[in-house]
Amino acid sequence: MQSLWFKSYPENIPHEIVIEDKTMVDVFYEAVSYNPDHLALVEGDREMTYAELRNRVHQLSNALTKKGVKKGDRVALMMENSIECVISYYAVLVIGAVVVQNNPLYTRRELYYQLKDADVSMLIIDEHLAEQFLDVTKETPVITVWLTGNSNKSETSLSRVFKEESTNFEYVPLDAANDVAILQYTGGTTGLSKGVMLTHRNIFANVVQTHTFLGVYTKPSKERLLNVLPLFHVYGMTVSMNYMIYLKSTMHLVRKFKSTETLQLIDKYKITMFPGTPTIYVAVNNDENVSQYNIDSIHTCISGSAPLPVEIKNQFERLTGAKIVDAYGLSEASPVTHTNPINGVRKPGSMGLPIPNTEAKIMSVADGINELSVNEPGELVIKGPQVMKGYWGMTEETEAVLRDGWLYTGDIAYIDEDGYFYIVSRKKEVIISSGFNIYPRDVEEVVFNHPAVQEVVAIGVPHEYRGENVKVFIVLKSGYKLEGVDIIDFCKDKMAKYKLPSEVEFLDELPKTAVGKVLRRKLAKPEIK
Repeated sequence: MQSLWFKSYPENIPHEIVIEDKTMVDVFYEAVSYNPDHLALVEGDREMTYAELRNRVHQLSNALTKKGVKKGDRVALMMENSIECVISYYAVLVIGAVVVQNNPLYTRRELYYQLKDADVSMLIIDEHLAEQFLDVTKETPVITVWLTGNSNKSETSLSRVFKEESTNFEYVPLDAANDVAILQYTGGTTGLSKGVMLTHRNIFANVVQTHTFLGVYTKPSKERLLNVLPLFHVYGMTVSMNYMIYLKSTMHLVRKFKSTETLQLIDKYKITMFPGTPTIYVAVNNDENVSQYNIDSIHTCISGSAPLPVEIKNQFERLTGAKIVDAYGLSEASPVTHTNPINGVRKPGSMGLPIPNTEAKIMSVADGINELSVNEPGELVIKGPQVMKGYWGMTEETEAVLRDGWLYTGDIAYIDEDGYFYIVSRKKEVIISSGFNIYPRDVEEVVFNHPAVQEVVAIGVPHEYRGENVKVFIVLKSGYKLEGVDIIDFCKDKMAKYKLPSEVEFLDELPKTAVGKVLRRKLAKPEIK
């Protein structure tokens, strides 16, 4: 069954590719040299060429170096999509430091954990978030905080850096295979977020792999990519920002997705590439103004984070004439491992074929040793140059998922006769809402802090637009009586909005096994229509 999928590869897609000993820093400088005056970034009425982007990156790199940041240090970014976000990302990589991605929707509690766990020495944060989060840094290793925006009040504002610092900088040589570029935090069944260590080779390799399979219709310096995906997410980082730099093309940045605004941008700038999630394509399809715009300039769309319903794909393709492919990935793999071919058979409900230089197999859940046959569901395991180095400071957790070079994903899947893979369920019980991963333990820990709660379990329930919503089942302590709204109100200032439970059900007891393990599937079953 090994490499069964090669027979389904389109004729022009190689089974194996040579991945050069490069980093995204090298790719960045190549893009600048290729055409310094080419437009790199557009955000609203702001534009920046590749030469200007290089200069800004160098200025911030110099400023960070003067503040003592050196190779291997962790620098946290807590930023919405913006030109400054791209500048900051590459400025950190250029000096050999490590980017720690932070979601701007985090609560103070969530940010505190990541800053402390990663031993972050520097935080770059959007100015409008600073007042809410600055004092969180006082009990962490963070030494300096830099603010984006136009404020000149702080000596550590990026606006001041771009006025005062030199544009000359000689970047630090990097060991692509071993030097960590990104700490991408993810969750787990233990309840502790884990910092996924992605090396420079991991993130470069994944861009090249993705391009080989999905870049059939692309041309260097000719693409106009509309990015509505959050750049702090590994998906947006790879298939939007890094891929755009690799293509030496232009990225149009949107801070917050709005369907009508998106349609306007596609029409105005003749967007050619539009990566997204199912919820994004649903909103575009259903926008009441969709017929007023010309959106047929798009040729390639990649859909990730959740399965793409066939009817949504078909409707979007009718509107645009574009090809949209369902793909699969995870933070531990930079993230792309599988996708349907852009110029081949796209099977409904499938996450596609392993991309070049990626091995995949289905293993027995019972022992994790025996490989299963076609159409037998088991745990999906993956090997390839995009697979992480390990979890930051978590040796046991790393050894549990990385075995002899294979990444045990925790997802239950099967492979069909043509080599296409299908996800059956998620062993890790991740809830995916609007493209965001929500880990049940994160929700449960907050709810459990309510003085009336004795037991709580969080699951995902189907939602037509978001994919899934969070529902919690609660057993109250004796003598207490609550309404669902009481629990939701209790959670509002303790977790990001997308994690908030939308449904609350009170039970006398939770279904459990003989050894006391909660039967989540039994709770979830009535919710599946």
